[in-house]
Amino acid sequence: MERQYTVADLVADILPRIGVSTVFGIVSVHNIPMLDAIGQRNALRYVMARGEMGGAHMADAYARVSGHLGVLFTSTGPGMANAIPGLVEARFAGSPVLHITGQTATKHIDRDAGTVHDVPGQTAMLAAACKAAYRVRSANEAFGVLVRAAAEALSAPCGPVSVEIPIDLQRAPIARPAGLDALALPIAAPLPPNPSELDAAAEILAAARRPMLWLGNGAKRARAAAMRLMGLGFGAVSSWNGRGIIPEDHPMTLGGLHGNGSPRVQSFYESVDAMLVVGSRLRGHETGDFSLKLPKTLIHVDCDATANGRTYPNTLFVHGDAALAMEGIAERLSGGTALDHGFADDFAALHTRARDEYLATLGPYAGFPDAIRAALPRDGVWVRDITIANSTWGNRVFPIYDPLNAVHPVGAAIGPGLALGIGAAIAAEGRKTIAMCGDGGFSLGMCELWTVAQEKPDLVTMVMNDGGYGVIRHIQDAVADGRQFGHDLLTPDLAGLAALAGLPFFKVSSAESVGAALSQALAVKGPALVEVEMRAIGAVPPYAPYATMGKHAERARQ
Repeated sequence: MERQYTVADLVADILPRIGVSTVFGIVSVHNIPMLDAIGQRNALRYVMARGEMGGAHMADAYARVSGHLGVLFTSTGPGMANAIPGLVEARFAGSPVLHITGQTATKHIDRDAGTVHDVPGQTAMLAAACKAAYRVRSANEAFGVLVRAAAEALSAPCGPVSVEIPIDLQRAPIARPAGLDALALPIAAPLPPNPSELDAAAEILAAARRPMLWLGNGAKRARAAAMRLMGLGFGAVSSWNGRGIIPEDHPMTLGGLHGNGSPRVQSFYESVDAMLVVGSRLRGHETGDFSLKLPKTLIHVDCDATANGRTYPNTLFVHGDAALAMEGIAERLSGGTALDHGFADDFAALHTRARDEYLATLGPYAGFPDAIRAALPRDGVWVRDITIANSTWGNRVFPIYDPLNAVHPVGAAIGPGLALGIGAAIAAEGRKTIAMCGDGGFSLGMCELWTVAQEKPDLVTMVMNDGGYGVIRHIQDAVADGRQFGHDLLTPDLAGLAALAGLPFFKVSSAESVGAALSQALAVKGPALVEVEMRAIGAVPPYAPYATMGKHAERARQ
């Protein structure tokens, strides 16, 4: 007797047809039918995470680097809950992630009957963490729900979408959908801006003598349009999640050195008479809780109408797609602008001086950004966790050349770095990847080192080891009058850990040797572990933005 086609079979068949080649997850009682169907077909690479949180971060980074849908499988209840931090980060980052999770049998859902892994209100939990969450309520609607969820994840503004499929429905027989083989996802088309808004923006920018772009995550696919404006004489700066849209060896971009922590850049903004912000929330994390003073004439472009005035007031809001808006504005400016012919020279000088001044604040780590950049191939991927190294220089002055080659925790969580590195390295398909983690963050996700050992991605994990939570120490110095508590860590012997996992190991005990050590590690085929012994190299100097945090805390106490 021929085996019946089921919802689980549909899940396994639909993913390759919507461009998915790799999925991440953990097998469990409430997703066995789906993963069994995937295993039988051998059409997808299945990456076994060691924890659902790690799997979610892997799917997120995979989506960011590949530009395609990241897919995560979890079980219901505790497994689903373990994935929440990774889904929250994917939402912060605007990553298209499809999370497929099991559910208890339909007749038990939301009854609090004590069935295995049963969590009443699971859909609400997922809806709070994700862009959207859906439950398959009958076998025949599974195809429509999956299509809708994938399309919604991939439609701007992108984000994670969860689908619950109860265990009984995974096994339920259905007719194979007639439209499966010719499936085209109904992804929302780019939103065309209102021509009158483009006219108004172009009129302002045509009169500007020193115009700048601020590019965010929403402009990642709009490099050609942004470069067209750069060709008209614009300067540029990027949010940390928009870095590399303009390659950061271009003399007219500041990259991630956007002013918070750089008095010279802040002062320069006073001479900028118009700033075009495209696809960025102008986040509080990057603007010193909105204390960064931006140019008074500010034009904001976003496909999300709720971005209008959410963080900074604007002179004009243009509702529409980043590329279409910038192309429309560039077309209207093709007849010429009132550009100050000294602006390019002033900007290039600013670029050099501001970067040099910032590097000079890093003490013994001043040479790290350029040394690591020289070791990593131009098309290599730069992943970093929340560490004192990333807060001081990783986000700001490490040069990035492509927006798909940079990944960091946009939500500022500590611990995702290793898992993000795994997902990024798998998506990079042989291009070299570095994941910079602090020892504290590495400890939080250390179990995923065994995913590295099993999957063998081209990933160099670089652990900045200072024996504790370096970021927290600096914040406590700023806000707790120097009293430090709960910051010291017993760090495992990383050389022994690498040996246990079968990974080549390299140790950096001087600032001068970091480039050579990373070059050796990157020359290894597959993964390697590098420890940077910060206690031997020296302390990171006090970080100015944390002093600002202290002032904010003092005002709050008053």
